[in-house]
Amino acid sequence: MIRLEKRPQPSRVWSMATPLVAVLATMMAGGLLFAALGKDPAEAIRTIFWEPLFGEFAFYYRPQLLIKGAPLVLIAIGLSLGFRAGIWNIGAEGQYIMGALFGAGTGLAFYPMEAWFIFPLMVVAGAVGGWLWAIIPAFLKTRFGTNEILVSLMLVYVAQQFLASMSLGLMKNPEGFGFPGSRNLSEYASANSWIDQDLGLHWGVAAALIAVIFAYILLNRHMLGYHIRLTGEAPRAARFAGVKPARLILFCLGTSGALAGLAGLFEVAGPSGQVSIDFNVGYGFTAIIVAFLGRLHPVGILLAGGLMALTYIGGDIAQSNMGLPSAAIQVFQGMLLFFLLAFDLLTNFRITLRKREVA
Repeated sequence: MIRLEKRPQPSRVWSMATPLVAVLATMMAGGLLFAALGKDPAEAIRTIFWEPLFGEFAFYYRPQLLIKGAPLVLIAIGLSLGFRAGIWNIGAEGQYIMGALFGAGTGLAFYPMEAWFIFPLMVVAGAVGGWLWAIIPAFLKTRFGTNEILVSLMLVYVAQQFLASMSLGLMKNPEGFGFPGSRNLSEYASANSWIDQDLGLHWGVAAALIAVIFAYILLNRHMLGYHIRLTGEAPRAARFAGVKPARLILFCLGTSGALAGLAGLFEVAGPSGQVSIDFNVGYGFTAIIVAFLGRLHPVGILLAGGLMALTYIGGDIAQSNMGLPSAAIQVFQGMLLFFLLAFDLLTNFRITLRKREVA
């Protein structure tokens, strides 16, 4: 009989190996999925993981890795602070949207003025937009004890309705011939987040790297980071150590929302270029996978963001070259989280075989 037996101490080996094992298991299961769809599984896996880095057109795809990876890393860093403290912000997608709306709205309010202060104002507005959207579940949790998972998740759908309303109404381009969507901010010099478009560099990439460094120092060199880790590992000990749970909830959710809002602002002022109904592409939800795949560690999240960006770019190439449906690529990405959580079980439990006892 197969049984799970709790380990006396969590396995450090399995904790480190789980992300790698999950990636390998995803490749195998994804290969079976692609074979079931009538495609060559080896070719599909090679296309996803090899073509963006070393293929014939890798010079074009490599900058795309920065563009796709930056918002994922920025959002995942914010999520990881809360997750480490046992505060579950599942609504980063809504905070990402609201950051984009606040930031783009600020830029459009000054159009067509050209001034150096417009983009910094947009950055502040984007962070405030995401922060405000995240503070709602934080306030309700600290004041009324509501569940932050449900509240933050439901606010995503409210934010999506705001996005549609803004695209069709207040932010609609008056010179857009009736098409929904705002003016193209990437063509508005004072509201543009690009540093070098050919290299895929925009201010979101710089912000993601700064966030990684900030989170590393916070978690390893600052008392607040110690309180975050202690709250997640031993909540009772944290209370005895003088941690104020309400303040920690407000800080973690607020910081997470501000970073998600910044990701939305940099996206709408750069790669996306405009507020449109389909502006949100699920970065807020995918960042949850990135945070866990990176083991909630800043450097791990940076690597996981690169890996997830690779599956985005490689998935697009596989769709175009092999005719794979986009839903299959999304399932493939979802498998990463599934296998990560499944194998994570082995960190705290081990599988044992016991003979069935005779009555």
